[in-house]
Amino acid sequence: MRIGELSARTGVSRRSLRYYEDQGLLVSTRSPSGQRHYDDDHVRRVALIQAFLAAGMSSGTIAEMVPCMTDPDQRKARRAMAVMRRERDRLSAALESLAAARKALDELIDVNLTYLADAAEGRTPAQPAQPSGPRPVPGG
Repeated sequence: MRIGELSARTGVSRRSLRYYEDQGLLVSTRSPSGQRHYDDDHVRRVALIQAFLAAGMSSGTIAEMVPCMTDPDQRKARRAMAVMRRERDRLSAALESLAAARKALDELIDVNLTYLADAAEGRTPAQPAQPSGPRPVPGG
């Protein structure tokens, strides 16, 4: 398939696909006239790149992992494993932080629902309490 079809199948702009190639994230074959050609594996690769980008990985970080996915050897695999472990740890920390924020938000929603229910029923509502979730860390 050509770049336009890859773009249509993945929802990623042609410009972004060219950027991925420039960064070494994708490797296309070229026709005698110089047109890029892709196959179904490229569709899966673009989806993976998009998932990694959405998770906050830079194109440089993804490029460090690509050799292990396309042409593994022991040296590349060891280097890529270190990068992958680092990114997995970063994602795990981010997930824990998001879960804590969601818990605090759930508590705040519950407190405010109680406040609004009391007010709607004519009871003098107490001042909504603050949730008991984690407190912000100065400078963090």
